[in-house]
Amino acid sequence: MAKRRPSGDGMVRKRDDGRWEGRIVVGHKENGSSIFHYLYADTQKELATKLRQSIDAYQGVELTEQSRMSLSEWLDQWLDRRMAGTVRSDTLDGYRQDLDNHVKPRLGQKQLTKISPADLKDLYAYLLEHGRLSTGRDNGRGLAPATVRGIHTTLHHALKTAVEEGLLPTNPADEVTSPKLPRNPKGILNNDQLDALMAAIRQDPLWHDFFYTELTTGLRRGELCGLKWKDFDGETGTLKICRTIHIKKGGGLSEGDTKTYAGTRTILLPHSTAQLLRERKRAALTEWIFPNPLKPENPMHPSRAYRQLKEILSEAGLPDIRFHDLRHTFATHALAGGVDAKTLSGILGHTKASFTLDTYAHVTGDMQRHAAGIVGDFIQDIL
Repeated sequence: MAKRRPSGDGMVRKRDDGRWEGRIVVGHKENGSSIFHYLYADTQKELATKLRQSIDAYQGVELTEQSRMSLSEWLDQWLDRRMAGTVRSDTLDGYRQDLDNHVKPRLGQKQLTKISPADLKDLYAYLLEHGRLSTGRDNGRGLAPATVRGIHTTLHHALKTAVEEGLLPTNPADEVTSPKLPRNPKGILNNDQLDALMAAIRQDPLWHDFFYTELTTGLRRGELCGLKWKDFDGETGTLKICRTIHIKKGGGLSEGDTKTYAGTRTILLPHSTAQLLRERKRAALTEWIFPNPLKPENPMHPSRAYRQLKEILSEAGLPDIRFHDLRHTFATHALAGGVDAKTLSGILGHTKASFTLDTYAHVTGDMQRHAAGIVGDFIQDIL
């Protein structure tokens, strides 16, 4: 077995071509021989600076032969061995599709340890300008910033795992800023508009319960369509959110897990909503709380619910908002009404309360100004 040299050990030599070469030990093979990180410079002084920087970067790192794998090989391992079983199957498929179509064709063959922040910046810039890489030709259409941002998030996670497993000294994605998303204003109904919508759904017995439940819980559309009577506890007035309805290619429906693991949750319903469901349950003929009106053995189709909302909004003369904006309307009014962000994040199924605060910063800003006014008045009264 070869003599084991300690990690961080460095060597310098002048090459025959006049340039300077340096190498440091960054890990070891199974037989004990060293794995080197090589550096080159035109002068000895320049090389010394690079060596010091590299020694600092690889401090405490012990790489293995696995570090020599390509980015493509690592991404496949990460998906199959690390992520499978931890996220929904359709989420995993989305990760795989993004990496296969957009990352591997440009960076896949590069050695994992040689992926740099500059590589990632170049990749994102290319994707924003030219779009899909898997076709092998420049189609002239860039990907949406949200898509590239999602690719960055996936890559960051994969490379972070590589660092944790000793395959990389640092995560190059840490030094890259993901594309900024254009700020599209949320379609939030104000108090008068919300009152008008409530009045409109009261005139529609078929859809009243569906939209009333949405406006008082803020469920995602697929979650609302996927509710079953076994999820509702009439005694405690609670509702368990544990599935969502997906629209399959071709128009069919399938049941799936909630969007995130935090999305599986039990919420305490407002008294009026709990009473509404108790009364509705007495006449229920199917397992679904909101069945398809024409095929009660099936859940409500999310697309049908979307179209119905558009009809109600049009007839009531209300803004043409998305279905998801009903969720935003619920959350905005809940925060403005005094519900704290931690509680609201649990109701909405957000992973972190910080995400809720970031999403509804327009409300928390108003709340802070209101609080500042109260404190100011209080101090003024004392003085």
